[in-house]
Amino acid sequence: MKVTVDEDRCAGHGMCLTLCPEVFEMSDDGWAVATPGELPADLESAAKDAIANCPEQAIVEIDS
Repeated sequence: MKVTVDEDRCAGHGMCLTLCPEVFEMSDDGWAVATPGELPADLESAAKDAIANCPEQAIVEIDS
């Protein structure tokens, strides 16, 4: 599983960082960014929670 954050939709709420800090971080500009590349299997559930709970629906799962 891979994820990305649509920077045009992200409003910097930080919900993803709260739910899955191993995958998401905040940029210096205050927007969320996702760790590039394939996520470890043990983080997939938390990443999917972040996708489901993003207020702006800015997180997208990328087909591997």
